[in-house]
Parts: sequence; C-alpha cells; structure tokens
Amino acid sequence: MNTLNKNDINILDLPDEILLIILQKLNMVDVFYSLVDLNKRFNQLIFDPLYIHHLDVTDKTSLDHNSPVDNQVFDQIRTKILPRLHCKVNKITVTSPSMEYIFNTIDYSQLHSLSLVNFQQETLLQYLTSDVIFCRILSDQITHLKVKIKGDIVVKLSNGNEQNLFTLILFLCKHLTDLTISQWFRSSLTDSTFNLTLMCPGSLTLTKMKINVNTFDDCLYILNGYFECLSTLIIDIYKISESTSNIDNTSKLPKLKYFSLISYFQTYAYDKRIVPLLRRMLNLEELTLLIAIVRIKLPYIDGTHLYNDFLVEMPRLNKFTFSINTLVYDNGVKIDLPSNDDIQNSFIKIGYQHLDSYANVMKTGGSCHVYSLPYQFDSFLHLTNSFRRDNFYTVRWLVMNDAYSFEHEFFQIISQDFPFLQRLNVINYEPQKNKQHPSRLIIFAELYDLTIAFVHIDYIEEFLFETNIRLPRLTILGIKYESLAMVTNNFTNNAARLNCSQLRHITILEPYVRPENFHSYFPLL
Repeated sequence: MNTLNKNDINILDLPDEILLIILQKLNMVDVFYSLVDLNKRFNQLIFDPLYIHHLDVTDKTSLDHNSPVDNQVFDQIRTKILPRLHCKVNKITVTSPSMEYIFNTIDYSQLHSLSLVNFQQETLLQYLTSDVIFCRILSDQITHLKVKIKGDIVVKLSNGNEQNLFTLILFLCKHLTDLTISQWFRSSLTDSTFNLTLMCPGSLTLTKMKINVNTFDDCLYILNGYFECLSTLIIDIYKISESTSNIDNTSKLPKLKYFSLISYFQTYAYDKRIVPLLRRMLNLEELTLLIAIVRIKLPYIDGTHLYNDFLVEMPRLNKFTFSINTLVYDNGVKIDLPSNDDIQNSFIKIGYQHLDSYANVMKTGGSCHVYSLPYQFDSFLHLTNSFRRDNFYTVRWLVMNDAYSFEHEFFQIISQDFPFLQRLNVINYEPQKNKQHPSRLIIFAELYDLTIAFVHIDYIEEFLFETNIRLPRLTILGIKYESLAMVTNNFTNNAARLNCSQLRHITILEPYVRPENFHSYFPLL
C-alpha cells in the first residue's frame, strides 16, 4: 500500500494562481467533465471570470483541433455547466462538431469575440445561411471574428452558382471591428480568392483585417474603398504576379496605419506591383514585409532602394520589420553587386541599424537576404551556407537551398540557432564532402515535417539515419520513392527505422507500389 510522506504535495496545497495556470493548459472540456462539482475550491476556480471568460472547446492536444465529440460529455456540459457560466463568457473558440452543443440552447449575453476553427466550407456556409440563432449572434454581438476554413472562400454549389463566405460574413456582422480569415487546403492557388467582378458589401466598422489570399489583385480588391475605417491590414499573398485587372493601385490610403505583407513565392513584380501599393500609404506608422524578389540584370534590393522606392513617402513610419530575399540573374551582363558590408551600410545610412544580411555570388548572378533584428517572423527562406549565426527563436519553418553542399556541422548549427523548428525543407543536389561525422549527434527536438525530395542521397542518409540526426517527433516526410527505398535497402535495414517509426504521412509525388515490408517499416501509416 502506498503512503504519502510529509514532503509530498497535494494539488490543493498549491495557490490559486498556480492552479489557474494549470487549468489553462488543460482542455476545457476535460476540466468541465472531470472537475466541476468535485469540490468547492475547484468550482470557485473554474467559474472564476479569469478562467471562464474564454470558452475554448477545441482539443489542445490535436493538431487540427477537430476531434470527434463525445455526445455524452457534451450533453452533460450543455445541461449542467453552460447554464452556470454563460453570462460570464466574452469569447468562444469552437469547432464544427461542437457547434450545436454550444449555441443552440444557451444565450451568451456578454459574448463579443468568436473563433471558428477548421470548418469545412460547406459546413460554414450552412451555419451562415440557415442557423437563425448563430446568425443573430453574429449580427447583434460579434465585434471580433476569426475563421479558419478548410477549402476556398468562394463555395461552388451543386446548382452551378457560387456563394462567397467573405461576403456573407461582412453582410451578417453589423458591428465587426476585427476580422481574421485563414484558408487551408484550397482547391486553386492561382485563381483569385474572391470574385473580383462583384461588388464587396464593405463595412463601416471594420478597423483590422488579417487574411491569406491567392493573388495580389485580392489585396487591391480589399483596399479598393470598401472598408473606410480600415487601419490595420495583415495579408499573406500566395503569389504576387502581373495582372490584367483594372483595380486601382494609385489612390492614397490615408487611414491605413499598419500594413503587413508576407509572400513566400518569388516575385518578378516588385517594381510594378509592390512599390506602387506601398507608396499609397502616406500615413503608415508600422510596416512588416517578408518578400522574395527576382531581378533581371539589376542589383539587390538594399536600404537605398527601399528608401527611394517607398520609405521616403512614409514620414510617420516608426517601425519597419523586414525579411527581404533578392535573387539576381545577370543574363550574361556584368552587374556590380554590392558586398555584404555595402548592403548593411545602406540600411544604416537610412536609420536602420539592427539588421543582418548575407550575400552569395553565383555563376548566373547572385542572391542576398537582409532582415531586421531581432528576427520576428515564423519562417526563414532561402538559407545558404553564408548564413550568419543568431538566435531565431520565432522560426517554425525553414527553407535551405544552396549550390554548395551542406555539411553535418552546418546542420548542427541550424539545430542550435533554430531550436523550435517544426518544418524543414532542404534543397541541395551537391554531395557532402565529409561523410565522417566525428561531432556529436544532432537533435531536432520539435521537427515534425521534413521535405527532402530535391536533394542528393547524402542528405537523406544525413536526416534519416539515427546515428547522424535524431527526429523524435517526425510525423510527415516528403521524399522521392527511389531515394527512400535506396537508403532503407528496400525497407529492410535498421539505420532509418527509429526516425521513421512515428511517421503518419509520406508525400511521394511519383506513382509507386508499396512492397510487403513497407507497412512494417512505417507501422503508423
């Protein structure tokens, strides 16, 4: 029989502040089901406004937060818990499976903020067009709305018509001031996100919008006068390219105070699209840019270019956060590319001293990456061997590519400078020069998604062989089948078995037939 000694601590001996922190780390549904009415103290903590003001019924342990609901659990919460707290709730975060339990019978009189997580587009459309109670809440109460959609904003109906979820939301939400819309698993990344031929209903109350879209025209559409009070726009554009649309890109935007533009896809349209847009923002106070620019027979984008192109038009700007990649093709014409010191000095001259950069000269031109410090973005693109060390604690996604080989010691540096890295893409066809690795074992403790489809076989051995690198959380792998079969000796050797043991998804673009021992090598697929 186990006995407690005098040094053991009972959870109820902890102060309320610590217990509240613990409760906030747990799934709220589990807390309700397991701890409500367990004792008086737990009830006081759970129904305290500090804890209950945000009703979050998503699964914090799941990557997509959309696990099937337990009807018995939610029935008990709906009948015994929600009636005791509904008047204290200011914000709700909910997935589609639990919607009917949360909204159908309870009135949340203080609710003003709502997050809809991982809704299929058809499901969201149904709620926006058919659920009277939900629509009333959107219309009368909601000022802050976040929507995460699986699919496109424009829903194609079976009768051939279309419904625009963005338009419906704006039409319903009469008091909206803050709107966030993110789309995942979109059917097309090249077509416009919106139907640009239709008028947008607009909003007289919206001051902040955060959204990811497909094209630059979508950004111009949003800024085309439909949102008179919009002062903050945070936009992620899949691809910035030339366009034949006639959307205005000249009218000034005096109300805009904060603008953030992120686009990972390399663009040739910096001068014709991005610069004219930024020059319209004459009262901007804060600017965030993450862009990758391609230039033909022109030098890198440095501080002098940025100042002359648009910063000179922003006299009120007090904060500029940036990560700018430039890839230059000389097309056989000699170009005088600035050195790394020249690039940094060009920023210092215009008042930006906290930055770093690295540049590479190539046979076809050169590349340069310049970024503000401390680094603020969750992604870091086009890292090369010229990369300069620092602390990149915010980065979760890294893309590495170079014409020169990445050695084992360099990956050691990456694991140290990017300690919270979750997704990694490596592109390199140069074989490693030194395959003997006397240095210590490398561990990428948080990495769950690895793409090594466009690499020399050396890098597949580097990452998959447990004697080189340990990947304790790897669940997603992008790779070519031929390379995978080669390094695993047709799925028979043990060298890569440990790092592959947790894989739940393998992306292989080319067609292939799984051999009999494939399933035993990847038991969780």
